[in-house]
Amino acid sequence: MSRYAAMFDRLGVRGEGAFGAFVMLGDPDFANSARLLDTLVTAGADMIEVGIPFSDPVADGPVIQAAAQRALDSGIRVADCFALISALRERHSDVPIGILTYANLVVARGGFMREAAAAGADSLLIADVPALEAEPFVREMEQAGLEPVLIAAANTPQPTLERIASLSKAYTYCVSRAGITGTHVGGQFDAGLIERLRLAGAPPPIFGFGVSAPEHIRAALESGAAGVICGSAIVDLAARGGDVAGLVGLLKSQCFNDREGERLTGVMIESP
Repeated sequence: MSRYAAMFDRLGVRGEGAFGAFVMLGDPDFANSARLLDTLVTAGADMIEVGIPFSDPVADGPVIQAAAQRALDSGIRVADCFALISALRERHSDVPIGILTYANLVVARGGFMREAAAAGADSLLIADVPALEAEPFVREMEQAGLEPVLIAAANTPQPTLERIASLSKAYTYCVSRAGITGTHVGGQFDAGLIERLRLAGAPPPIFGFGVSAPEHIRAALESGAAGVICGSAIVDLAARGGDVAGLVGLLKSQCFNDREGERLTGVMIESP
């Protein structure tokens, strides 16, 4: 059983949603990035999703773009990112680790997928590869031992949605709104999309884009999603030296059915 499947099974027994935390590897430098990854896990993140610094991150908003630039400026390269993943895997053997990146990096580096799997990554999402062109990438991922993740949206046509469902393995990344990542606009958590994915036999749906506050997580789970991924709010808070552990704990608390964690206070979430 894969780490993602084991996670979803474990959380499902408890009636609990999955909380995924996204950060840019190498931001602001190697050592601090390694510490931040540990903080995310110890604070309660169920799954870790990571970006690899890239000069043209077309799906990312200003917060993630700035994080990528800080990492690049500090000298971080793809090999360093794999080293960070490998070290995280050694310290946290059961936590699913996914890479969210772009086709240029994958294609330009021969053996990217094999290296990612060897480092301990579990899944790969290539943000700028559409579903209609994804099959060769998916086959290579599976051969390397990575679970493919594809993106679905509320306006995705049904034939494309069925293709996404057939190609995805770890989970289905559901965008809550059009545009780029960031906390500038909250998402719309479409229950219709979740139902369409369920009928198509897709892997568990996880909402991302615009997830930054407790009410977003409650809305996402109420729509039927299996969990959420929060990125920009975490990356922005870390860049400002804020209490990342507190934020992760607060947001994870909203994934519990009894909402006991709502008593957590004192964490400020600001839009950049």
